[in-house]
Amino acid sequence: MATLGSNVLTLSDFAKRIDPDGKTPAIAELLTEQNQILEDQVWIEGNLPTGHRTTVRTGLPTSSWRLLNQGIQPSKSVTAQIDEATGMLEAYSEVDVDLAALNGNVSSFRLSEATAFIESMNQEYCSTLFFGNSTTAPEEFTGLANRYASLSADIGQNIIDLGGTGSDNSSIWLISWSPQTICGIFPKGSKAGLQHEDLGKQMIQDANGIAGSRLQAFVDHWQWKCGLAVKDWRYAVRVANIDISDLIANSSPADLINGMIKALHRLPSMSVGKPVFYMNRTVFQMLDIQRRDAVAGAGMVYKEVDGKLMPSFRGIPIKICDQLVETEAQVS
Repeated sequence: MATLGSNVLTLSDFAKRIDPDGKTPAIAELLTEQNQILEDQVWIEGNLPTGHRTTVRTGLPTSSWRLLNQGIQPSKSVTAQIDEATGMLEAYSEVDVDLAALNGNVSSFRLSEATAFIESMNQEYCSTLFFGNSTTAPEEFTGLANRYASLSADIGQNIIDLGGTGSDNSSIWLISWSPQTICGIFPKGSKAGLQHEDLGKQMIQDANGIAGSRLQAFVDHWQWKCGLAVKDWRYAVRVANIDISDLIANSSPADLINGMIKALHRLPSMSVGKPVFYMNRTVFQMLDIQRRDAVAGAGMVYKEVDGKLMPSFRGIPIKICDQLVETEAQVS
């Protein structure tokens, strides 16, 4: 028996969602964000019930010059296996049956609530994709920022330091998506993407009324089993330590174009995977201004894609991800 708590729609919530004519309005989604990374990420089914095991080559065999009548030592390559974990992102919606029926259109009222759940889970996933930390929050998967976190580590070769200090920094990411480089994963035997299950009418225990009282509610369950596999870390580059306050004030701002050029040269190959730049809207705004001030746009252009003007840098798309925060600590 479920319990109806404070995180459910009330009559007051209902009144805020109904037009004077009694219909469910088109809600202005002021909390909707741009996370275009969801359009690009490649997904594969994991080979483990809880994630995916990848095998990477960590050493090459040796080869030798040989003289006649002189042998050489045999050799071999060296490999290592890495287990990538997935997490379960879930949510429940509970709506009093009679509350949903007040406007005469139960489906439209429930759909308005479902839209908010989808947006909320998209935002949470994108935030975890970059900043998830399974060490401190074992229910999550480890995101990119906690992998590309040290300039002194081997992976530090793919971190570009733009000089910011303090805790008001942000990053630009260049990611080349493919099943052989970096991709999303879902557990073996499960389904990809956000899953919705309409559990219909259920008897709910009312925690706010008389103890032990019951009511009928529509219950929806949302679940997304997901994770991240970094098969070849060379195909993601973090342009880190972008000081936001200095950038906006134009006071010794980070040279974003210079950082993006360096990032492109860190990728082993431009023909493997689908490379895309990601940044938040503040960084993109200042990149656009730096482009205006640079000679011939410094390689950044706008081109038409599906009838819309899309920014790109040297042929690589640039996309907005609002989950890239402006409160990053310095990467050192």
